[in-house]
Amino acid sequence: MIKHIALGTFLLVSSLFFAQNTSMTGAEAKAFITRVSSETQKIKTLQSDFTQTKKMDFLDKNIVTYGKMSLQSPSTLSWKYTKPYQYSIIFKNNKIYINDQGKKSSVDAKSKTFEKINKLIVGSASGKMFSDPEFTVSYFKNSNYNIARFIPKSSQLLKYIKQVELYFPKSQATVAQVNMLEASGDTTQIQFKNTKINAPVPASEFSL
Repeated sequence: MIKHIALGTFLLVSSLFFAQNTSMTGAEAKAFITRVSSETQKIKTLQSDFTQTKKMDFLDKNIVTYGKMSLQSPSTLSWKYTKPYQYSIIFKNNKIYINDQGKKSSVDAKSKTFEKINKLIVGSASGKMFSDPEFTVSYFKNSNYNIARFIPKSSQLLKYIKQVELYFPKSQATVAQVNMLEASGDTTQIQFKNTKINAPVPASEFSL
């Protein structure tokens, strides 16, 4: 159940647009990594509204949810869903804290599969995700985005995730979209908007 929540509800990412993407050259990839890593090192906090769209084979309609993501360096991350239901998941101090419409719980995240995924998402705002040893990374581009594609190396993680893509607009160094393809074939997409960098984040954002 926790794995399903962490992957299906937290990770959020889908609607794959691979056909329009072309591979970066070695020089392009190096320049992209250097720019993102340099600029994101300055990020201490990040807040953004998000829209999550999940597509499942056995459902005719996509599942669309809305909420707010808050990140505080180095590793505190909060996802709070506000519509059509209220649900929170917070990664803090190697634990996952969950509030499912008033029902609260926690689980030790250290060394678990979803702790590795959390590191990847946090790393997308710190520039450290490109050197994560848990993933093989390749780089692509299209007319609007630079794209980093992460494929898990471990057979354990591949049981849940086939690949994760982070979309960076050409004009910025923070992620605007995350796409995930699960082992089941289901896909999830998260689109971020109204992003604020280094603005004060209330402590309540990281509590249930």
